[in-house]
Amino acid sequence: MNTRILRIDPQHPDSTAIAEAAEILRSGGLVAFPTETVYGLGADATSAKAVSSIFEAKQRPLTDPIIVHIADYEALESVAKNIPPIVETLAQQFWPGALTLILERSEHIPPIVSANQPTVAVRMPAHPVAQALIRAANIPIAAPSANAFSRPSATTAAHALQDLDGRIDAVLDGGQTMIGVESTVLELSGKYPRILRPGGVSLEQLQILLPEVTIRTELIEMSAAAEAPGQLIKHYSPRAKVLLFPDEKSLPALIHAAQGRIAKGQRVGIIGLNGEMPAFSGLNIALFPLGVTLEDAARNLFAGLRALDEQQMDVILAHGYSRKGIGAAIWDRLLRAAEGKVQGS
Repeated sequence: MNTRILRIDPQHPDSTAIAEAAEILRSGGLVAFPTETVYGLGADATSAKAVSSIFEAKQRPLTDPIIVHIADYEALESVAKNIPPIVETLAQQFWPGALTLILERSEHIPPIVSANQPTVAVRMPAHPVAQALIRAANIPIAAPSANAFSRPSATTAAHALQDLDGRIDAVLDGGQTMIGVESTVLELSGKYPRILRPGGVSLEQLQILLPEVTIRTELIEMSAAAEAPGQLIKHYSPRAKVLLFPDEKSLPALIHAAQGRIAKGQRVGIIGLNGEMPAFSGLNIALFPLGVTLEDAARNLFAGLRALDEQQMDVILAHGYSRKGIGAAIWDRLLRAAEGKVQGS
């Protein structure tokens, strides 16, 4: 398959490129496209055959459900049913945006989308390209991140092509995504609302409307069926082994570990905030500065993991930051990249 690259202005999408991508989706094809979080790999959410192509292209297990994307609130009734009243309040506050809701699945959405579970994950992306594509296709779009399964998510079209070139029909190249980590996944079907995956909408933001909301902390083994995307213990992983340390106080232990790996002849990479980079001077390592703020770190995290992989690092060292705000999402991605293992714990 020859994957077409359709370059597009992220703020003012060209109608010709959008129309071409929409026709591919309506015909059962696959299109990678930017959202405000990461690039998604889209297919017609109402077609089991089209959705199965996503799993095949990504080599994704059928036990890992896919988020359905809609362009307006009225479309929600076509993908979900028995919608609780709180959803409208949440939508008014956070849609379009980086919040995914777990709801009861409509009969219009085939079971393959949801790993044969009775629920469905739904969100309304805010990115102009994603919005234009959904409206032009006039169908709900099933779209996980546009990368090979368990690899770091794609935050540029180039990342999507690294993993999927020749496996999908087209990529809408709208530049780098703004948030850089996936949406927050919120489950509403239990006794209390739970965040199944922290992301672009923080726990603190949700607590304003849902004071009782909690974050799920357990990790799911690779063989188990997940309630929502991004739950598996190994996810977002580079080819290099990731050594994860708890927080900023771990910096001396991280440096010591780097020195030990270098002594063994291993190629070592480190990701961290710009202000931390001088601490590694004098070490024979590859550095990827993530930026000044945690928002920068989230935006550049997956790019950093991919860049160090391209340099053929044997090991990548990182530490967590605050578990509040976007820091919770950064920690979640690093923890899964490290296959659930934290050094010194």
